[in-house]
Amino acid sequence: MARLRAVTGQRRTLLDREWTLTVSAPGGPEGGEGIPAPVPGTAAQALQAAGLWSAEDPAPLHDRDFVYRTRLNGHGPHVLRFHGLATIAEVRLDGECILTSDSMYLAHEVPVTLNGEAELSIRFHALHPVLAAKKGRARWRPKLAEPAGLRFVRTTLLGHMPGWCPPIHAVGPFRPVELVEDTGPCRVMAADLRSGYDGRDGHLSLRLTVEGAAAGTTGSVEVAGHTAPLVFDGVDGFAADLTLPGVEPWWPHTHGEPVLHGVAARIGSVEVELGRVGFRSLAVDRGADGTGFALLVNGERVFCRGGCWVPVDLVGLSSDRAVYEPELRRMREAGANMVRVGGTMLYEGDAFFELCDELGLLVWQDAMFANFDYPTDAAFLGSVRAEIAQLLDRTQTSPSLAVLCGGSEMEQQAAMLGLPRASWTQAALTAVIAEETTARRPDLIQVPNSPSGGPLPFIANAGVTHYYGVGAYMKPLEDARRAGVRFASECLAFANLPEEDPLGVPALHHPRWKQRVPRDPGASWDFEDVREHYLETLYAVDPRRLRYEDPDRYRRLSRAVTGEVMQAVFDEWRRAGSSCTGGLVWQWRDPWPGAGWGVVASDGTRKPAWYALRRAFRPLRVILTDEGVNGLAVHLVNDAARPVEALLRLTAWRDGSVPVLKAERPVTIPARGTVALAAAEMSDRFFDTTYAYRFGPISHDVVTAQVLLAERDAEPIDESHYFPKGRSLPRVDLGLTAVAERQGSSGGDDWALRLATGRFACSVHVEDERFQADDGWFHLAPGVERVVRLRPRAGSRNGNGSRVGVTDGTASAGRMVPDGEVHALNALAPVRYRGNA
Repeated sequence: MARLRAVTGQRRTLLDREWTLTVSAPGGPEGGEGIPAPVPGTAAQALQAAGLWSAEDPAPLHDRDFVYRTRLNGHGPHVLRFHGLATIAEVRLDGECILTSDSMYLAHEVPVTLNGEAELSIRFHALHPVLAAKKGRARWRPKLAEPAGLRFVRTTLLGHMPGWCPPIHAVGPFRPVELVEDTGPCRVMAADLRSGYDGRDGHLSLRLTVEGAAAGTTGSVEVAGHTAPLVFDGVDGFAADLTLPGVEPWWPHTHGEPVLHGVAARIGSVEVELGRVGFRSLAVDRGADGTGFALLVNGERVFCRGGCWVPVDLVGLSSDRAVYEPELRRMREAGANMVRVGGTMLYEGDAFFELCDELGLLVWQDAMFANFDYPTDAAFLGSVRAEIAQLLDRTQTSPSLAVLCGGSEMEQQAAMLGLPRASWTQAALTAVIAEETTARRPDLIQVPNSPSGGPLPFIANAGVTHYYGVGAYMKPLEDARRAGVRFASECLAFANLPEEDPLGVPALHHPRWKQRVPRDPGASWDFEDVREHYLETLYAVDPRRLRYEDPDRYRRLSRAVTGEVMQAVFDEWRRAGSSCTGGLVWQWRDPWPGAGWGVVASDGTRKPAWYALRRAFRPLRVILTDEGVNGLAVHLVNDAARPVEALLRLTAWRDGSVPVLKAERPVTIPARGTVALAAAEMSDRFFDTTYAYRFGPISHDVVTAQVLLAERDAEPIDESHYFPKGRSLPRVDLGLTAVAERQGSSGGDDWALRLATGRFACSVHVEDERFQADDGWFHLAPGVERVVRLRPRAGSRNGNGSRVGVTDGTASAGRMVPDGEVHALNALAPVRYRGNA
């Protein structure tokens, strides 16, 4: 059932004040006075605020009971709503038990009668004694999470995955608690709201379940300027079906506009607000062999790219819009069009889906299952059925929700541990999830498990895969093509360095640094070893020696290399003729400071890899691929709904400065299509762009492809670079220049850097204590200026020495002047700049 956003005559009171928290031994009396506790929130959050717990050195929380208390006021019948209790909870009203819950994923409604003031208490029982009491032999025992008894309990694996996730335990009323009172002439109990799109017209059906409607009551529903009557069924329902000719559909933002339409209904004098819907269709193209996975939105193939989500607030598990919005906007800004909420995380709040709807981000949603062999008893499966039903009901109107997957790596785990094929699937669990999805959201694409679909669950060239050939398995870049990936719901994974050393984490190979480098439990290597493998391969350096001889150089190359690899892989997957139709990076954001998997640091700052992905994810993209003796291929990709008329420029540079080949041609890139052509087509003479034939010394070290929409001297809208001799270009004087210019006439803190170079500059990046560059770690070719906007950093000091606060990149006070350096990996020295105040 769809969420009822607001109903006339229904008063909802958020119980978010004057809660206290006390702690006790499991089952024992509470000790001491309570401390203030935020609700929604967690025990860790309350203890941290009181100085009794630290996220930097988190003490375990599953060995104690936590009791929350507050007082209510009211008279007559009410409903208490608990939107999420983690995890073994007992709720009492004036000492009387009114609810017990053993799943953090279930919401509860409890009717109560109030007679003035009452005490509401929630006791969260220690989880470890509960797990110790659970019995039953599993067919396998994974290393991902511990203890093994977690398979019995519906709680998040966050905090239980050593090797990459901080041990922060989820305990408490992490979702809102509400007191609801109905005072209207009738009570709207539920809404079933479904939308569809047939490629031209939108379709909407609504059924409201109403209690207490008077005889002869009429109703109506309005959406996108169309109104239709709600017809009473004679029992308890009002229903309507609408067709909306030529309605604007919802698109992922890379392919169109994510248009949303408000829906409002009326039953007599009662107004019902149902939020917004988007009209879109979903389908999957399995390909000629039936094993592909190409997502079709409104009949158009979409290359899905993005990342795997990590909760922004691991301590409080906040579901506030203000917490989600900056990170989801960073995803959109990077050109991502899909986010996956994996089975090792938790279901995100309503604001998450609302923002994805608005921003045009598709959501791949796993059910919260991962790696374990789960129980099949009736009580467990019944709880799962209610969990999936509630998830799909509260997201019923969300067009961004596209894929519902049964969980993460359960089939893979069983297969890799050598179990017989018949044991790989968990049929009863899969059936429950599929039944609820079909009944409640038949528009969604269903995937039984991630990965799955091939002769082995993790095979790359069939179904959906977790691709780590390039990445954890340290395969050469060519494996991204050789593996024949169809859709990577997880991929790559590197220990990505942030642009600055994170606070509280020592540099490089201090033991505390290594503690924050992700690793697979039981593995003899970690993901810093993976990064260093590609550092040695792409830049021809000994990373171990470089680390102690020139740590600054080591850091800069390490920051660059993971982005270079990610960009190369996505370029391979997006090229014309590729078998791949999507890839989601593992992971999007770090759970704590350090060189984690995230392309965004735990404090929200962009890592160098983020900038590389933004280039790879552009809706309009030019790609260069080495086709061996067939030479260099140029691929042009256009996700937009209109064709693009452009100028394609190809240049080969000797010593990064002398153009030994320069060719241009006009191109038309079809709407939502690709173009592939051989570089040889652009020249009237033979030029060995890839140095495949080796006739004498190589004549060039870089080939650049640029796409321009207007003037020949304008900044390219996209470009790619090919390095026939490898990325390790000699360090020379590049003739790199940087000029800081104030933007606009207001005299504020809006600045930009105008960059130019005499020789090809590799991985250009800006360092400025006061300002953050909007772009970085890009290659810069001679002949075209690059303008990079500078945004004031939060907490930086202005010319008077006072601090400047920043909201959404705009300084709120003071006036600052840029003062920093521009670096390039192949420059002898950085270039200094300073703005003119």
